[in-house]
Amino acid sequence: MSLSERLLTAWYEGHPALFVLRPLEWIYRRIVRAKRRRYLRGEGDIYRAPVPVVVVGNVTVGGTGKTPMILWLVEHCRRNGIRVGVISRGYGAQPPAFPFRILAHQSAAHAGDEPLLIVQRSGVPMMIDPQRARSAKALLEQEPLDLLLSDDGLQHYGLARDLELVLIDAARGLGNKRCLPEGPLREPVERLAEVDAVLCNGAENDSARGFGMTLQPSALVNLVTHERVSPTHFAGQTVHAVAGIGNPQRFFRTLETLNCRPVPHAFPDHAEFTPDALAFEPSLPVVMTEKDAVKCAPFARDDWWYLEVQAVPSAGFRAWFDAQLPRLLAGRH
Repeated sequence: MSLSERLLTAWYEGHPALFVLRPLEWIYRRIVRAKRRRYLRGEGDIYRAPVPVVVVGNVTVGGTGKTPMILWLVEHCRRNGIRVGVISRGYGAQPPAFPFRILAHQSAAHAGDEPLLIVQRSGVPMMIDPQRARSAKALLEQEPLDLLLSDDGLQHYGLARDLELVLIDAARGLGNKRCLPEGPLREPVERLAEVDAVLCNGAENDSARGFGMTLQPSALVNLVTHERVSPTHFAGQTVHAVAGIGNPQRFFRTLETLNCRPVPHAFPDHAEFTPDALAFEPSLPVVMTEKDAVKCAPFARDDWWYLEVQAVPSAGFRAWFDAQLPRLLAGRH
């Protein structure tokens, strides 16, 4: 088990040694609270876009399902006649320069795995830049948009936002509820009381914790031929399961619910793959996440597949979000 895996286990399952990190946690907590207070007072260089900005983020380290939720929001806005674009930090991307427009034919090395996935799946206009305000300005100069979605960026206060959506893993929750480095929180627990909506990924029903949201497998897609088959195509079969995401165990459990027998191969989040790293024995079909597939496509083999999933937010969230749209769009075109 790697250091990062041991730390995640300690955060979510408990370990007495974490207490020695309390002084650092206290310092971190003070810094992020002060940063939030400065934003609320309007201090510093804060960019307010001419169109509404919806931030889709989290308060914990690790994957919570933001990318599928971004894709759902893109399609939902389009169905409502809203011209939408996406901005992102572009974690792991190494483009020639920032800001950088993401196009479907680019490499994951330039574009980053999650931005490339979003554009390849949806074709949405997307710009990446660690300075999200700069990416917002650049995208709006190129595209006539009605609304911007910020992929992550809840703690990036250089960009004003009109709506904050936070995703939480329903199974793991908030761990020990301590901030970094003692716990998995990027901001203190009380920050959740200030956001507009919380979605619990893995919860089918709404609750006091937030709106329900699930990830529904929609197809297995071949990396070479792009053939689409049922998610249960490998039911009863053993496959090599590859996941380089924030919570790989969730992917392995999903394959098990599809009556598949996965041999798990967990990699670090945003891992860079090589053919040798995926040369598993015995020879079996390989099933990976879609985020990993965008990096493995250039050297994929015929029996490599990715599992496509769709975010399914609850009816309560859909009704709530639809009620926000007229307010967001009024007078901001």
